Amino acid sequence: MMSAAQSQTTLESKLEALQCHFTWDLEPSKSLLLRHKDKLEDIGTEEGNSWLGHIYNLRGFNQYKLGSTEDAQSFFNKAAEAFSKIRNADEGPWLVVNYGNLAWLHHHLGDQAESQVYLSKVDALMNKYPSPSQDELHPEICAEKGWTLMKFSAEQKKEAADYFQRAIRMQPDMVEWNTSYVLGLVNAFKHSDTGLEADLLEKMRMAKELDPENLYIAVYYLEHCAKKGERIEDEARELARKVLRNPVSSYSGIKPLIRVYRNYVSIDETIDLAEEALKTHPDERYLKRCAALCYKWKIIYVRDSRPKPSEIDRAISLHKEVIALYPHSSLVKELDLANIFAKSKYGQAEAEQIYQELLKSDLEPGDKQMLYNNYAKYLNFDRQDRNKSILYHMKTAAILHQSFFRGNSIKVLERIKNNGRNRKCREIEQFLKNLQEPQ
Repeated sequence: MMSAAQSQTTLESKLEALQCHFTWDLEPSKSLLLRHKDKLEDIGTEEGNSWLGHIYNLRGFNQYKLGSTEDAQSFFNKAAEAFSKIRNADEGPWLVVNYGNLAWLHHHLGDQAESQVYLSKVDALMNKYPSPSQDELHPEICAEKGWTLMKFSAEQKKEAADYFQRAIRMQPDMVEWNTSYVLGLVNAFKHSDTGLEADLLEKMRMAKELDPENLYIAVYYLEHCAKKGERIEDEARELARKVLRNPVSSYSGIKPLIRVYRNYVSIDETIDLAEEALKTHPDERYLKRCAALCYKWKIIYVRDSRPKPSEIDRAISLHKEVIALYPHSSLVKELDLANIFAKSKYGQAEAEQIYQELLKSDLEPGDKQMLYNNYAKYLNFDRQDRNKSILYHMKTAAILHQSFFRGNSIKVLERIKNNGRNRKCREIEQFLKNLQEPQ
């Protein structure tokens, strides 16, 4: 007869073999978990969203990682309900990941009997609904894994594309899988000025045709037509009418649309669009966040039109509201508010105060780099304190964590060194020579 220790080992090896969030090497930092929490809430829970089961599964895992097992269980149960509504069936291979999560959760709660119940349910589903391709995971598992990995590191985003491709190869009729796959590829090019490679643009056009209700992909397609030099103002306005009629969600297309408006229509129409959306849904925090972003663009980045005092006041009040509505993931907005204060006539003291409070806070390496890099730019451009600015660019670079902000600070330091005009050139040269690279 098997001893208790042996049966525990057997249970654990079965759990390790599952395909679910607990076995997918998702190791988010605390700040990423809090950002995920807010981002997943902003997608909304509108019925008919084909990703609702996947969203609840990830929210459950997120809450488990944040230490709330009760919330985790509640979300995993909601995921199962959402799947049965969306798929119009009480069971199916789409529940394998969900049951795997519940097996792990009960194991962590010390309820091994219940954990075993869910392991048996996984086995039953796998036997009843085998993968159409013998050596592959079931397409439902591939698609959920792809959707989930898209929310994590750059490396995992690449893996996500691979899982979506596998799922689509086995089950090509799932339109939303193809749309998400293409959007994942497009996101990798988000900051490219040249637009997409021709074959990706074609994939996008096809995804838009296959999924005409998805306005998110329609906005991205329009943006890349504009990058190629096409005039898209009228189409953008027409798309805006449709997006505004949709339920409020970060999946509605409003955020990429305001970016298209900013770049290819006008900053004032961008602000009008965000305010119109807010007028219809005055309590939606996601729309307040989008509106705050529009005002920030006008005040900080637009060179050819000076913001009115009333616009600066509106920007400040919106940012304060958004910071209160996203208390655990508001660092970017706090930095934006400091930069808006710095650009306003009488806001220097407030800007400095925000920075001083943030400099005292306990931040993870990536967030610390973002803070130091922003503070260095503020010291240089708004306070004309070149030496202290250099010091904070050095502090950013000295944190051994690969990020955009570290790379940016190193570039700035190299430029100052190459100019040869600053008396700290020798010190910068020495600093860069001794700088280690993150592992």
